[in-house]
Amino acid sequence: MLILLPPSEGKTPAVRGSAVDWPSLSFPELNTYRAKVLEALGTVSAHEDALALLGVGASLQDDVERNTRLHAEPAAPAHQIYSGVLYDALGYKTLTPPQRRKADVSVLVISALWGAIRFADSVPAYRLSMGTALPDVGRLASFWKPQLLEALAESVSGHLLVDCRSSTYAVAWAPPPDQTVAVNVFTEVNGVRKVVSHFAKHTRGELARHLLARRGNAPQTPVQLLKAAREKWDAELVDGSARKPHALNIILPN
Repeated sequence: MLILLPPSEGKTPAVRGSAVDWPSLSFPELNTYRAKVLEALGTVSAHEDALALLGVGASLQDDVERNTRLHAEPAAPAHQIYSGVLYDALGYKTLTPPQRRKADVSVLVISALWGAIRFADSVPAYRLSMGTALPDVGRLASFWKPQLLEALAESVSGHLLVDCRSSTYAVAWAPPPDQTVAVNVFTEVNGVRKVVSHFAKHTRGELARHLLARRGNAPQTPVQLLKAAREKWDAELVDGSARKPHALNIILPN
């Protein structure tokens, strides 16, 4: 089982430490493309209209300025850098050592800057969304799609993929549909279902934690994933097709 996560919008910068060690990152074959994105990000972030070009507000000025010196910024494991609703619900710090080791090998984060990394990969805090377009790179989702398709093919082969990504990051890489389950979160009122946003992030983080912390073997099939989810939630499984992944629908109480 592999759990696919989006990065958090906000990041917690490392206070001290060495800069990113490129050869040590997972999927080193992506380093050429990572370097191209990082260079373009630094150029845009130094522009007088950087905030507008990156689609962020004035409160993120410090984050954008940090983008101009990412080669030298201290790096820390991704599970420390990424923060926010989903990552708080996952609660890496409160996992047991065996559960953390499981998370380090079972979680893949699809990133606008790094393409794909694992939880133990050390990276600096940055500000960049997959929906952004950069000079000489273009729209990042389109840029990364062929690179991730090739780089991740061997690593995901034979694994059940629990896809907890947001739509912005899901378009950057479409894993094999027959082994993928997309996680959706709904509330239901008077028989009418509504998609939730904030609680979707929280619930996906809780699901990731549950899968990492529960006893027994990790789910290997969509049906086994449904069974695991039903240990905590009202859930249903929608079968996929040749082009569309399965869907795990978690229904939260009103």
